[in-house]
Amino acid sequence: MIKGTTKLIKWENLRMVIISNCTQSAITDAAKSLVSGNLVAFPTETVYGLGADASNESAVNKIYKAKGRPADHPLIVHISNINLLDKWAKDVPEYAIKLARSFWPGPMTLILPRTALVKDFVTGGQDNVGIRIPNQTLALALLSEFEKQGGAGVAAPSANRFGAVSPTTAGAVEAELAAYLSGDDQILDGGACDVGVESTIIDCTGSTPIILRPGAITAQMIFAATDLEPATTNNLDIKASGLLESHYSPLAKVILDRTPERGDGFIALSNIKTPEGVIRLASPKNNEEYAKVLYQALRNADSQQIKTVHAHLPVGSDIAVAIRDRLTKSANK
Repeated sequence: MIKGTTKLIKWENLRMVIISNCTQSAITDAAKSLVSGNLVAFPTETVYGLGADASNESAVNKIYKAKGRPADHPLIVHISNINLLDKWAKDVPEYAIKLARSFWPGPMTLILPRTALVKDFVTGGQDNVGIRIPNQTLALALLSEFEKQGGAGVAAPSANRFGAVSPTTAGAVEAELAAYLSGDDQILDGGACDVGVESTIIDCTGSTPIILRPGAITAQMIFAATDLEPATTNNLDIKASGLLESHYSPLAKVILDRTPERGDGFIALSNIKTPEGVIRLASPKNNEEYAKVLYQALRNADSQQIKTVHAHLPVGSDIAVAIRDRLTKSANK
């Protein structure tokens, strides 16, 4: 039984409505829907994902169509248990196993050589695959039930249109994708995501780890787990989520570390004052809170039809690295 205020959202009379709490019965229904080739959006600790059976080409193609995602842009496969890793990945280096044992379930994706189970429609034609075990109760329950129903893994990029701001609430998923989902698709509402930015992606295909996308699992944490200093430059031979120079973009123009003018939106830590006439969108108290509220703040700017958002970049080597990455790419629109 999934406790709390978690709800299941489905289509009814061409609109999204809450029809029930997410009991085990509702989760079983969602897992069966995945097995049948439908899409299910669900919460993780990072952002909401748009899931499909990773072994079903027709279902995975629905993800690409709903998101408007380029066909050569690979997806991340979500599993419920580290014991399932060898179904999807082979030749896993020892340091990758150390990372998995240290940070799974958690906000980390490992890029590994793929097995024969993994097809080109998941990897964008690459010989590697991204694997993750999310640290979110509802997500793990859905994945476990999907596996009981005969599934092997769920491909799930963020549940938004390609290049747009990732959703951290079910309402944001609905606003973003309602026009692109079918009557058999579902959204599982598990409340707001705890982390708020996407997982750290680590290339584990070489002798040392390479951080392709920063996240809550930091370079210092990777070193502590493996005794290996991770590189932070991109391996240009590997495509992965979030590596484009322009990404995570709201409709508003994003400007970094400059003084906002009257009528502009403003995102900054709470110790930074709001200039007169400026619309404060978020005042996080620390970097972790900054990450959690960032995407919703950008969405709120669009809902208020604010044309320009100024963001003050946080400092530090913790999740601030990921925040700077996301805001820099959102400003490159």
